[in-house]
Amino acid sequence: MSAQIGRSNLKNILKNSTAAGFAAVMLAGALPLAAVPAYAEPVKVEAAQVPSFADVVEAVSPAVVSVRVQSNVEQTSDQSNFSFGFGGRGFEDLPDDHPLKRFFKEFGGPDGEQFGQRGPDRMPHDRGNGKGRLRPTSQGSGFFISEDGYIVTNNHVVDDGAAFTIVMNDGKELDAKLVGKDSRTDLALLKVENPKQKFTYVSFAEDENMRVGDWVVAVGNPFGLGGTVTAGIISARGRDIGSGPYDDYIQIDAAVNRGNSGGPDFNLAGEVVGINTAIFSPSGGNVGIAFAIPASVAKDVIAKLKDGGTVERGWLGVQIQPVTQDIADSLGLSEASGALVVAPQEGSPGGKAGIKQGDVVTAVNGEPVKDPRDLAKRIAAFKPGTTVDVSLWREGKATSVKVELGELPSEQAMAGPESQNGDTPQAPATEQALAGMGLSVSPAEDGKGLTIIDVDPDSDAADKGMKAGEKITSVNNQAVASAADVLKVLEQAKKDGRTKALFQIESENGSRFVALPIVQG
Repeated sequence: MSAQIGRSNLKNILKNSTAAGFAAVMLAGALPLAAVPAYAEPVKVEAAQVPSFADVVEAVSPAVVSVRVQSNVEQTSDQSNFSFGFGGRGFEDLPDDHPLKRFFKEFGGPDGEQFGQRGPDRMPHDRGNGKGRLRPTSQGSGFFISEDGYIVTNNHVVDDGAAFTIVMNDGKELDAKLVGKDSRTDLALLKVENPKQKFTYVSFAEDENMRVGDWVVAVGNPFGLGGTVTAGIISARGRDIGSGPYDDYIQIDAAVNRGNSGGPDFNLAGEVVGINTAIFSPSGGNVGIAFAIPASVAKDVIAKLKDGGTVERGWLGVQIQPVTQDIADSLGLSEASGALVVAPQEGSPGGKAGIKQGDVVTAVNGEPVKDPRDLAKRIAAFKPGTTVDVSLWREGKATSVKVELGELPSEQAMAGPESQNGDTPQAPATEQALAGMGLSVSPAEDGKGLTIIDVDPDSDAADKGMKAGEKITSVNNQAVASAADVLKVLEQAKKDGRTKALFQIESENGSRFVALPIVQG
């Protein structure tokens, strides 16, 4: 009877009492002690199934090496650790309208001087006499692509190097020689001469299998810590970071630092999807924005370096810029695509074939051209001497020319035309204003074009970056020498139903096109 009462009381307690009251009842003997465990079980949670990189790392690590470079070239400072890293250019040399420059100007960073830091990278060394002695100058990463000892790394790691040492993941050191290098894609190929040994090597992935969001594993030699592994994802593809005409970088968020340059990024199948070459680093270290050369670019360039030590590229020889929607409207193009010819270089294949300033290159051999970068890549893919059919949009009509491509000359040929005098002239008495456009101009002293005297800060011209001291040389591809010439061209454009006009502007930075709205009335 008492047991029945005890069970009845326990029911009421479970409904109405606190945990303390429940404990008191147990101690009073209302519930047998054997019914409750003496101690709690240890916490154990079933682990979620997540990918492990251990198998990939174990398989590929023997193929990844550290690259040490010696040189007899004295380094004047360690400044290269904090430069934009492409041909000595700094953050300030990026175009003002470059999206990354706009972003970091708006959201901070110490003057951007550490944007795009390429991280091998330069090593401090004795600056005493010792002229002619080899000294350590840089270190980076690399990886074997064949069992007989070919190694891929970055050009900026080995550039100016006179002797190269490869450090294997087991610590063994081997001498290597430079087979070839390509500064335009920042790739280089080394070769270890060791016929007695076969090396573990890796292969390149197929680009079409890479997606934004896929896992990547970076293996390299950051800060001299060889064999370091980090992981992340592909953050973006097709990045243009202003390093040259062939920019097509993969952006990854795996930790990449100085010394990772030339090191591989692997997918989960152990294939190389990219080669680390630059980082954005306002702090000097990793912030989760790294740029890698994609496998498709590396495969082609490395094959050419292996074959002959150099990379031959077709050359059109025209200075180009993007076709914005404003420019497309001013030229009567149906869409904003193609590459606008700012000027053909003197004596270039394009100039000889009849490509003119103001033409828009719309296709090569019938393949549409998306933008200047696409045109540069398409032309570079042809061998010098190849004849190609270049489709153009000229003066509101489609036309085409056949061009026998030349061989891309030294890097100076990639630069724009010579700088114009950047001194701001004084406004003469004949200064005139172009109504509605916010521009005050006067005839240029050399009789070619109009010098911009003043720009209304609230005008479209100011928004497009036009500045006092620059020169207007043509409007809608017609040479102008006075404000009256400009107004005459604008009136004709109105009659043709155009809403925008294309101004060619020359400055100390070269020549460019700007589309401005035509004031109707």
